[in-house]
Amino acid sequence: MGKKKVMKQTEEQAIKESEVVEETVARKGSQGSASKKVEQGRIYIHASFNNTLISVTDEKGGVLAWMSAGSLGFSGPKKATPFAGSKVADAIAEKVKKTGPVTVTIYVRGIGKGRDAAVRSLGAKFNVVAVKDITPIPHNGPRPRKVRRV
Repeated sequence: MGKKKVMKQTEEQAIKESEVVEETVARKGSQGSASKKVEQGRIYIHASFNNTLISVTDEKGGVLAWMSAGSLGFSGPKKATPFAGSKVADAIAEKVKKTGPVTVTIYVRGIGKGRDAAVRSLGAKFNVVAVKDITPIPHNGPRPRKVRRV
């Protein structure tokens, strides 16, 4: 294995990248989603180790809008950061501002870094009734494979 190169971002590159993200948030947030007005809804946050996805649904489960950190322009390991999670939450709030729900229940799945930041950002934008954790936990599932002997 050779030496690992650590790439450092210059200030210009960091500013350029943040401008691209802000522009994408503004563009994605301004797009209209549904034509009907929804009072109550659900927000599902899926925070994995690689990305943060947020979906806004009505009470029946019909998706009104969705967004991910990758769709906002974050790439690679930056998608799973708390900053990306908060930006996704801000963008989804802008997207459903006109038609979306006012009162929401938040369902959180996964153990990624962006989950807490997304919940905090959504709490400031919506009237949150409850926050529920629906991360799947195995209760000892199927029998494991036999041990490999070499």
